[in-house]
Amino acid sequence: MNPPLASKPSTTNAQAQDAGLARTIARHPRPLGGDPLKRVDAPLISLTGLILNNLHGDAQQLATKKKPAWLRAKVPGGPGYARLRDIVDGHRLHTVCQEAGCPNMGECWARGVATIMILGDTCTRACGFCNVKTGRPATLDRDEPRRVAESLRLMFEGANLRHVVITSVNRDELPDGGAAIWAETIARSREACPGMSIEVLIPDFEGDADALQQVIDARPHIINHNLETVRRMYPAVRPSAKFDRSVELLRRVKAAGMVAKTGIMVGIGERDDEVFELMRHVQAATAAPGPGGATDACDILTIGQYLQPTRNHLPVDRWVTPEQFAAFKSAGLASGFKVVESGPLVRSSYHADHQADVLSTIEAERTRRTTR
Repeated sequence: MNPPLASKPSTTNAQAQDAGLARTIARHPRPLGGDPLKRVDAPLISLTGLILNNLHGDAQQLATKKKPAWLRAKVPGGPGYARLRDIVDGHRLHTVCQEAGCPNMGECWARGVATIMILGDTCTRACGFCNVKTGRPATLDRDEPRRVAESLRLMFEGANLRHVVITSVNRDELPDGGAAIWAETIARSREACPGMSIEVLIPDFEGDADALQQVIDARPHIINHNLETVRRMYPAVRPSAKFDRSVELLRRVKAAGMVAKTGIMVGIGERDDEVFELMRHVQAATAAPGPGGATDACDILTIGQYLQPTRNHLPVDRWVTPEQFAAFKSAGLASGFKVVESGPLVRSSYHADHQADVLSTIEAERTRRTTR
């Protein structure tokens, strides 16, 4: 179990952490590939060159690292948080905030920003970093789009929800990867909450261009697809994904004239120079004609510290300092990203409403300049 985020947790907070650990163990009854000691056969890949804190020689366990002082998050609470929690629980919604154990859940829910997870709570992939349950999903809930839209309406009207992020598990067993459910959920949500901005964090649909087009045609305000890590780390971090396939998805989003967003974790084994190279590559590979003939590439980048959910997941390689996160932000803006959110506790949905507001201001100014 990871050290508590608060320095002196209350009894209630400790009980919540115990309950969270029990839920995590139930979700992950088998290793996800991050703990090589639990494999009885030869490992599929060697993590020796990627993980710096392994004991050398015949290691019996992985060395743990104490969280630094800057990794602190607020304990969930407050009336705004309570209102959203009651609606989520009452309508049997899945949120990635809860499933992934996000450290910012209390702050985001209190501010009226939530991340809804559709297509169930079971993912067909087993990424080395992710705390969402893996396995074979239950039957598809075709009523989910209506139920999600109705719940968002209640959040919009009763809990001042102003920006929603909708994400999903991977459903690789479905012919379209769940794209039809995605499109219907977006359309119904736009109709139910016309004053709310909608951001989607989508899977790669195994490179199916027609599936992606269904999401694009539904016209969400922002389309996000996380690269998660640098190219070299994909075999360990995203074994069922392909770096170039994910970059191509972002390129197609920009080619369709949409707002594109991506995010990565750091501290999972990458080098700083690889992060800088990723920024340059994404900008070059996703560039499309923009307003006034200028090129327009991927718009938003988020960078956050990787936190190991359980011993079954990839270990933390290093704690990235706030100073280095600031350097990443400067480099990202210099490479061409319009908005960069970079910090230890940053996640894809962290300050997503603020990112959307900043981007809208930038785009309005660009339009004003090109129409003079």
